[in-house]
Amino acid sequence: MKYFLAILSLLSLNLNSQSDSSKITRTPTDTSKMLLNMDAVYNRPFLQYGKIPVALGGYMEANTNYEVTDGVTDGLSFQMRRMTLFVSSSIHRKIKFLSEIEFEDGTKEINIEFAALDFQFHHLLNFRGGVVMNPIGGFNQNHDGPRWEFIDRPISATQLLPATFSNVGFGFYGKTYKPSYVWAYEVYVTNGWNDRIIGNQQNKTYLPAAKLDPDRFEESFNGIPLTSAKTSLRFKGFGEIGVSYMGGVYNKFEDDGLVFDKKRRADVFAIDFNTSLPSKTNITAEFA
Repeated sequence: MKYFLAILSLLSLNLNSQSDSSKITRTPTDTSKMLLNMDAVYNRPFLQYGKIPVALGGYMEANTNYEVTDGVTDGLSFQMRRMTLFVSSSIHRKIKFLSEIEFEDGTKEINIEFAALDFQFHHLLNFRGGVVMNPIGGFNQNHDGPRWEFIDRPISATQLLPATFSNVGFGFYGKTYKPSYVWAYEVYVTNGWNDRIIGNQQNKTYLPAAKLDPDRFEESFNGIPLTSAKTSLRFKGFGEIGVSYMGGVYNKFEDDGLVFDKKRRADVFAIDFNTSLPSKTNITAEFA
């Protein structure tokens, strides 16, 4: 079962007897142009009150389980997979802020998945800094539950790639529109890998284990930035294809000026594709 929830601080509004519910509006999304996976960052379910330059939103996902193994069952159980809250603000015509906080499995995990400022200089040159989503593959940035039919996330994105994966850093992105296509790029340098990708409970090379480092939003594990880059192209009537890269050093090779190991790298390349058929069938593919 999937539930969509748009959240607004209605309590403070109800305390004001003169508040007008008609002032609460859904923030419109841009449907006039061909959208890419990278546009999912701002193409979120938001509600806004009047002309206040702050919009709030979110969603939640829950499901039930009934498992039977060799005729033995633990019965029926319920899961609260995740609840996500958004806060967005247009500080200036060319300055935007967005934050995304996710609560997983009740409150076992509380993560800041996105919290960044965007500065627009030109449609081909925009600066983004803060907690950014590394643009690897097609799912990492376009992962919001209301967009998909299933609660479970793709195996390629959670077992091979570390979706959803975000880090502190900065970079640039840009986009250009033509009548028949749209092209965009993103390039970031952030904190990144750590040695948990080889030293983990999975007993294998496991990139998602990098997210378990509690200090990765505070400092780099080894002082070497993670580089991630992506370019995407969508043709009208055909679909979107994206090529992305993410790589960096994952081990600690130096301490107080003493070099005790060589630099060891982990590099990931991905290709993603999505399109819609006339029969309202969507095709999504990802290779990494």
